Amino acid sequence: MSDIAERVLDGCQVSAARVIRWLEDAEGRGVSAMKTLHRHSGRAHIIGITGPPGAGKSTLVDAVIAEFRTRGLSVGVIAIDPSSPFSGGAILGDRVRMQRHATDPGVFIRSMATRGQLGGLARATFETSVVLDAMGQDVVVIETVGVGQDELDIAALAHTTVVVNVPGFGDEIQALKAGILEVGELFVLNKSDLQGADQTEKQLILMLHLRRQAEDGWEPPLLRTVGPTGEGVCELVDALARHRAHLEATDGLARAVADRSEHLFRELLREHASERLLSMAASSAELNGLVDAVRSRALDPHTAAQRLLDTFVVARE
Repeated sequence: MSDIAERVLDGCQVSAARVIRWLEDAEGRGVSAMKTLHRHSGRAHIIGITGPPGAGKSTLVDAVIAEFRTRGLSVGVIAIDPSSPFSGGAILGDRVRMQRHATDPGVFIRSMATRGQLGGLARATFETSVVLDAMGQDVVVIETVGVGQDELDIAALAHTTVVVNVPGFGDEIQALKAGILEVGELFVLNKSDLQGADQTEKQLILMLHLRRQAEDGWEPPLLRTVGPTGEGVCELVDALARHRAHLEATDGLARAVADRSEHLFRELLREHASERLLSMAASSAELNGLVDAVRSRALDPHTAAQRLLDTFVVARE
């Protein structure tokens, strides 16, 4: 594992792809590699691109990659695609839209299926971003699956979150309500050459005025882009650079890197604790009795779960 981790640190894309596959499949080899790679991460600018389905996120990301490359920056991309609820597979169409970068050694694109994970990300997205960071990518762009109004997981992962919307997409106010409005550091009106763009821009400006002031003083800009032509993409990448500079000037980048590590720790702790508890419960005679009681409605699920948890806590003590 130390050998393959060293190859990842040297920028080997084949080795990075192999480690990512192991992480997706929850193999121990991936975890072993991560133990080496994690301490070499924390340098890349992690950018999240989110927004409703049909907003043109993939085409916009393709244009953003091209702009970063003209500036001499290497780019890692994690494109999340929805999984079929029946087969568990995914079309992974985002990679097709970015095909022109496939032969560029400065670009690493990884499509990932959600595999039932909620929040717009795949299970191994956090760890994959660490792999791409450790292998030396200057920028890591994460395109979420586009589930809509509650795609908040990306805010815990990205240093800069870009919220993409489009004109004529129905009720724009609904598309950005609640938490998604709060998590964006940049807002983009994509497909801004379409009819209704001016009206949508006015609505978005109004919403940004109603937004709570960020603690670090950052004022989120609203930018207009046209993904297929690249219009406005240079300005978008400039804004991304300004936000990174703002984070560095306010110590926000160091906090974000630390927060990412803590968030991954808590997520892994929750996952491992759940697996351990279920494994212990599966070998417990009491579990079957509680399941029968719940199925017959003699006991409510909340009480049954707490009773089983208390049993293991008392046994541990």
